[in-house]
Amino acid sequence: MDKDSKIYIAGHRGMVGSAIHRHLEKLGFSNTIYKTSQELDLTNQSAVNHFFDVEKPDYVFVAAAKVGGIIANNTYRGQFIYENLMIQNNIIHSSHKYGVKKLLFLGSSCIYPKNAPQPLKEEYLLTGKLEETNEPYAIAKIAGIKMCESYYRQYGSDFISVMPTNLYGPNDNYDLEKSHVLPALFRKFHLGKCLQESNWDAIKTDLDKRPIEGINGSYTTDSILSTLHKYGIFSTNSQTYITLWGSGKIYREFLHVDDMADACIFTMLNVTSDRLYNQLNQTHINIGTGIDLTIKELAETVQKVVGYTGEIIWDSSKPDGTFRKQQDVTLMNTLGWKHKISLKNGISAVYENYKYI
Repeated sequence: MDKDSKIYIAGHRGMVGSAIHRHLEKLGFSNTIYKTSQELDLTNQSAVNHFFDVEKPDYVFVAAAKVGGIIANNTYRGQFIYENLMIQNNIIHSSHKYGVKKLLFLGSSCIYPKNAPQPLKEEYLLTGKLEETNEPYAIAKIAGIKMCESYYRQYGSDFISVMPTNLYGPNDNYDLEKSHVLPALFRKFHLGKCLQESNWDAIKTDLDKRPIEGINGSYTTDSILSTLHKYGIFSTNSQTYITLWGSGKIYREFLHVDDMADACIFTMLNVTSDRLYNQLNQTHINIGTGIDLTIKELAETVQKVVGYTGEIIWDSSKPDGTFRKQQDVTLMNTLGWKHKISLKNGISAVYENYKYI
């Protein structure tokens, strides 16, 4: 990949795609192309074919996907499997059809069986039953991995896949219904702190920046309290409470998106399909820190960084998801890449960013 190579970033406005874009620019890659979802519907095969026919990119990063947390994954099951299959199928096939030199497909750690041994090794793929709540999303991602491998096996296409652990960082989704656990914790604790301090101006500012359905522009005290209560943020007798889903006892691993972008570019530059599929005998590469912690420990870390001092209530009637999803990152470390940003430093930096955007 040369500095003047034409590079298409699918999903350039998302958390991972925007991070890849930033890192490519820092490294001097200036010929990047991208389209918003309004400009190019990636679920439309004809439109994607036309885009590739006209633009003819040399390299492709597939960071576009329909994503969400446990609520969204379980609620919008049909949308998640359909849209993700269409997006990745169209991009991967068009990349083959129009002569893309190399493609990097981004999956998810949810591809691994629910009860797989820990830490999760690449070879555990397709060895057991998936976690029920995100099965449709996981199946789509598994199909993407196998499509990349199959296009190499049949056509010789240099298409490879990487599986990130849970990501966080700039441009994350803070929607309280559709976000992943870490951005949801940032927002809940931030709003809880504002409520605790009766800082209604700060709450209104947050709602202006990240609107919640049903409250847009309706900033009475009662409407705010009612909406926050709906999402487990409430105050009674001068005491503030935040309700979090599950027991808090499950484990998760987190990687800053800037590290993820760095790993993707490293992989694009240094790992070929022949090496991955034949020499290493793998279908994909895990990307993460190899370090996990309980959701309770994570919540306490975010709580401390944000400065929320109220009570946390764990709602164990809600699902936890898979007990543990720690990734084995031995392969990626052996290839020469390792994460640089610690979780504590990353959380502090992200909250500072959250407060001012």
